[in-house]
Amino acid sequence: MYALSSSLVRSSALRQGLQMAAVNRQVSLKVVSVGSTIKDETFFEKNQRLGREMSPHLTIYKPQLTSLLSVMHRGTGLVLGLGVWGLGIGALVASQDISHYVTMVEGLQLSGASLTAIKFILAYPFGYHAANGVRHLLWDTGRFLKIKEVYSTGYVMVATSFVLTAILALL
Repeated sequence: MYALSSSLVRSSALRQGLQMAAVNRQVSLKVVSVGSTIKDETFFEKNQRLGREMSPHLTIYKPQLTSLLSVMHRGTGLVLGLGVWGLGIGALVASQDISHYVTMVEGLQLSGASLTAIKFILAYPFGYHAANGVRHLLWDTGRFLKIKEVYSTGYVMVATSFVLTAILALL
C-alpha cells in the first residue's frame, strides 16, 4: 500500500509522513476459537444489552385514514387476484358448465335481499379497488397530494366505492 501511495503523492513532506506512519504502525493478530465468537443471545437481547430502543411498531400507532385505505387497497387487490385464479382453476377442473352451477344457486331459493347482499359482498372488492385506483391515477398526475386533499379524496373514494358496488349489486 505504501509503494502505491508514495508514487501518487507529489509532496515530499506528505511522502515522508507516509513513510513514518508505515514504520510506526503495528498490527497484532489474536487467534480465538469460533465458539467464543458465537453468542447465544437473541436479536432482542442484544439490542437490550446495547441500550437500543425498539423501533416503533404498528401496535403503537393510531390508525389513520391513509394507512387504512392503503391496507384495504392491497387487500382488495389480493382478493381480486385470488378470485380470478379461483375462477380460472374452477373452470378447468369443474365437471359441469356454468349453467349447472347457476341452476344450483337458483335452487337455494334465496330472497332478493339475500342475493343483493351476496352480490354486494362479491362486488365490493372490485368497486373499492377501481375507485381507489382512479384516485392513485390522479396522484400520479401530481394532483391532490396535500394532506387535506388526500383525506378529502379518501372520503370521496370510499363513498364512490359504495355507490359503484351498489350499482353492480342491483344489476
